[in-house]
Amino acid sequence: METEDTPGYPITRFARSADQAFLKIEIGAYIFLGLLLAIAAVLGMVGAASLLMNSVHALGYGDSLVIAIDRLLFVLMVIEILHTVRVSFRSGTLVCEPFLVVGLIASIRRVLVITLESSQANQPGRWTPESQALLRSTMLELLVLGGLILIMVISIYLLRRSRHVNMAASG
Repeated sequence: METEDTPGYPITRFARSADQAFLKIEIGAYIFLGLLLAIAAVLGMVGAASLLMNSVHALGYGDSLVIAIDRLLFVLMVIEILHTVRVSFRSGTLVCEPFLVVGLIASIRRVLVITLESSQANQPGRWTPESQALLRSTMLELLVLGGLILIMVISIYLLRRSRHVNMAASG
């Protein structure tokens, strides 16, 4: 019997047993990781809902609203990671696109948080030399994040396009 990795080499009983043991460990780790991610998503949603309710009671107090949006986007990232784990578990391979989507959500989350925080800093009486320096560094961070978002969107597009081209060529 030959292995798929190395044709011509027989599979020993020990190698087959080790493969089965590691497969069971891998499945157990995926299940445990999935449970932890699901718990994190539920706790994040509860925390975000609580922050949103506090914000409503405080008539839209800006800081709690920013934190609530940040938490909701974090929950979205956790759910995407959970989806990635599920897809990897089902297919047995690591798929690139879900990781790019998680990175895209994380970058957009950071852009939104920076934008919301900087809108709070523009209130009268808060304009100091320190806030000017913070504004400059924030604009640089937004520029880098914008470039990163563009690269990830192009990467996702190219991955999907290559998948369609490969399906058309094989079908």
